[in-house]
Amino acid sequence: MDQFRIAADSSCNLLALDGADFVSVPLTIRTDAEEFRDDASLDVDAMVAALRATKGRSYSACPNIAQWEEAFGERGDVIAFTITSGLSGSYNAACAAKEICRQRDPSRRIHVVDSLSAGPEIALLIEKALSETRAGADFDGVCRAVQEYRERTRLLFALESMHNLAQNGRVNRLVATMAGVLGIRAVGQASAEGTLEMLGKARGARRTRQLMLSEMERLGYRGGSARIGHCQNETLALEIRDEIRRRFPAADAQIHPLRGLCSYYAERGGIMLGFET
Repeated sequence: MDQFRIAADSSCNLLALDGADFVSVPLTIRTDAEEFRDDASLDVDAMVAALRATKGRSYSACPNIAQWEEAFGERGDVIAFTITSGLSGSYNAACAAKEICRQRDPSRRIHVVDSLSAGPEIALLIEKALSETRAGADFDGVCRAVQEYRERTRLLFALESMHNLAQNGRVNRLVATMAGVLGIRAVGQASAEGTLEMLGKARGARRTRQLMLSEMERLGYRGGSARIGHCQNETLALEIRDEIRRRFPAADAQIHPLRGLCSYYAERGGIMLGFET
């Protein structure tokens, strides 16, 4: 098929894709004094440190309609991926931009995917779009394959702190106090509706790893692709990757550091684990 553009907001943690026309649309993280734009110039570690030292309010802001219009460009077909509409207005902004672009040029095909998730699970959806394209699927076929694949992907997370989530009203403040107390980590998942669902808690890295792996298998993981993102916690990410590979020798398990938006919500020590079932 003819080449098409892939656009995604920065919650996917990708800045570029080899051999693909890819555009990352940055979200922003703001405090009363600073703004952090989640693009290639962002120093994620410096942002995390600044936010930990911030006493006041902080919050995230999604791309606006004009930013999505620019990402879609003036011509050609586009598949766009957004963070879950259950936590952000990015999907709605992308859909509005799609309609504006199609009013200008009704021949354009623009498909917007509400990931119902974030981070590594979105990366898996983007990888699926690329693999279908390279296998020769047409535009509609790629869109169908991505939507079907979304039903077979999951996201788990383990958080040492949920301060930023609580500040933004994403989780109950009482629930948030559980994370980080006496080494307790909150473990949860992106629900089928695209909201945060708590599954349990674990004390220490070993039990966190065990709980996440047991939840993976309970949800149907049998050794397919797994993408592990971390915020300043490479050690635990590597331990999870190595255990996945030990249990499932053929597994395609990879790790990467989280970028700005996901690091904001995962916070220092956080893990996000996307996988297929």
